[in-house]
Amino acid sequence: MIKSEICEILGIKYPVFQGGMAWIADGKLAAAVSNGGGLGIIAAGNAPGEYVREQIKIAKSLTNKPIGVNIMLMSPYADDIAAIVIDEKVEVVTTGAGNPSKYIKEWKESHIKVIPVVASVSMAKLMTRLGVSALIAEGGESGGHVGELTTMVLVPQICDATDLPVIAAGGIADGRGVAAAFMLGACGVQMGTRFLSANECTIHPSYKEKILKATDLCTMVTGKRLGHPVRSLRTPFARGYSKAEYGGMPDEELEALATGALRLAVQEGDNEKGCFLAGQIAAMVKKEQPAAEIVKEVMDEAEPILMRAAQWVK
Repeated sequence: MIKSEICEILGIKYPVFQGGMAWIADGKLAAAVSNGGGLGIIAAGNAPGEYVREQIKIAKSLTNKPIGVNIMLMSPYADDIAAIVIDEKVEVVTTGAGNPSKYIKEWKESHIKVIPVVASVSMAKLMTRLGVSALIAEGGESGGHVGELTTMVLVPQICDATDLPVIAAGGIADGRGVAAAFMLGACGVQMGTRFLSANECTIHPSYKEKILKATDLCTMVTGKRLGHPVRSLRTPFARGYSKAEYGGMPDEELEALATGALRLAVQEGDNEKGCFLAGQIAAMVKKEQPAAEIVKEVMDEAEPILMRAAQWVK
């Protein structure tokens, strides 16, 4: 069985993180992944603090394994949630869409393992200096907020720039992706889109159906003009947003156009107004299955691949 240093640091069986997908990664899904031996992560997204607190309590009622909370630093509730994770004694905090520097000292003093998502070498170096526990190097193949560099390019550069454990994210859906991440120098992986097919994932049935029927060219990136690019499925909303983005719509109107769009997709399956976040690997997600089965399956697939790779070296 594949174990790495991140397993020892966090007390988990498999080096697999479930991505913090806003309005998707709730307490139920996080607990299912943690019970399966990975690290389940509750997504704060743009949700208010009390929603996040409720999801933490749900997760803790369903598992005694470590769980994490992902804090999107662009959220107006980020300060509140930064305090809530301390109050609720969350074991791990991951961060995205910003710089978590102002929170790190207090989190560390509260014995929280801090693992920021980074999309550049400069951010990785800053986080290393601040003494975080590990880094998630997320390439632009992922769903949701994305950076410029691909996973293949980003992960080895982050590994070269730090002595911290690195978790690879973006474009990973099966054992081949896990093995590739380890070959690039990572000691674990984070998957988001793959867990959209989990039985415990409570997205609208039409959202799940879109993922299961996705093709290789099913995603697109919008939002670059505002500086916050997002990858999602090619739906009427995404195409309309792209047209507005490059058609001269004022910034304020463009921001308003996207407000609530993800929630409409997750909760109502609204094909016209909903934003269905998904990574480029959506086409590789072929079946619905328990979250614990996903965790074990990808690791079981990766092990013989890595063993064959070792045999090729003479």
